[in-house]
Amino acid sequence: MSAATPPVLCSISDVERDIGVAKETLRVWERRYGFPQPQRDVNGERLYPPEQVVRLSQVKRLLDQGYRPGKIMVLDIDQLSELGARPDAGVAARGLDDLEIRLCIALLKAHKVTELRQRVSQSMLSKGLQRCVTELIAPLISAVGLAWARGDLAVFEEHLFSEMLQGLMRNAIFAATQQSGHAQASPRVLLTTVPQERHGLGLLMAEALLSLEGAHCVSLGVQTPLGGIVDAARAQRADIVALSFSSITSPRAAVENVNELRNRLSGQVEVWAGGGGVEKARRHLPPGTVLDLTAIPEAVARWRAQQGVLVG
Repeated sequence: MSAATPPVLCSISDVERDIGVAKETLRVWERRYGFPQPQRDVNGERLYPPEQVVRLSQVKRLLDQGYRPGKIMVLDIDQLSELGARPDAGVAARGLDDLEIRLCIALLKAHKVTELRQRVSQSMLSKGLQRCVTELIAPLISAVGLAWARGDLAVFEEHLFSEMLQGLMRNAIFAATQQSGHAQASPRVLLTTVPQERHGLGLLMAEALLSLEGAHCVSLGVQTPLGGIVDAARAQRADIVALSFSSITSPRAAVENVNELRNRLSGQVEVWAGGGGVEKARRHLPPGTVLDLTAIPEAVARWRAQQGVLVG
């Protein structure tokens, strides 16, 4: 049996860039609050495990909302998540079935991947793809990420979940594309993530909902350099570039990437962005740039109205 893949450790420069907390601030927190507690490499440089990066990201968001460091540095990941969920009205306000989420997590922890796949597939059939994505899949992804960050799930279990869900989503996207018709569907949407963003499940959810709306989607996968995104947008005659930012990405980094891409595209292509990493930065970007999954149908309709595109 092969050894588990060791977690990727982030340098202090990585944390400063991705979370948006200055190096000196991280050192002050370490001395004053005993958190974070980085490891050290052979040269004595700080290295931060993934679970600490997730916790730092949650801390940064709460600080941006006005909380004081002394009150939140002592909180664990669960407590930070609960506190951070209050302004968003939590899971219940989004119509989510918490019991279903717990059952899916239990199946994953029991390594019953076939049963988990069947359960999510059944939800797609009963709810429809759009409701399944927004009411089950999106919160389930968040729950799995949180369980992994606090050590309730092993790395391989998180990978099992990701592979299972990617397979289901790609099948659903294919079916939605067949329903929408032909290659001349519009808008033409290029989907990807920036080089710092390794998570692709957000892209798949967005692609599924865009396909349901009859958009023509081209996915580059994750971690595409900005220059490559620009080249692909031109080669594919894209009307829109859609970016996904998971919660591990700092709002500042998301804004910088979106603005840089908008500048390089010279206003000829719209840029849409979604995910936890950009949601808190909504006010720093032009209206209509930051979308959550439920806003996709309205955004597509708006684009078509502006372009005078008739559908149906």
